[in-house]
Amino acid sequence: MQIREFQDLIRQLYFERDTERGLEGTYMWFAEEVGELTRDLRRGAPDDELAGEFADVFAWLASLASMRGIDLEDAVRAKYLADGVPGHHKDR
Repeated sequence: MQIREFQDLIRQLYFERDTERGLEGTYMWFAEEVGELTRDLRRGAPDDELAGEFADVFAWLASLASMRGIDLEDAVRAKYLADGVPGHHKDR
């Protein structure tokens, strides 16, 4: 599955509900999921539990991006594949 396909899936499943909640409310859910991932990383949770938390964080991020009209695949390509060369990102 490509990033755009995943973002489209999350948009189909949750866009209406997330839009009704609003950007701030949806961001709060995203932050809660990041907190759950942080907790599980700190406690050394098994990989299967971590995988679920990573997936939740990614889903909420995809929803937030959709709400702002941002295509994550295009954003990643522009930021991390400058001139088609992987790793040419000045902030890291």
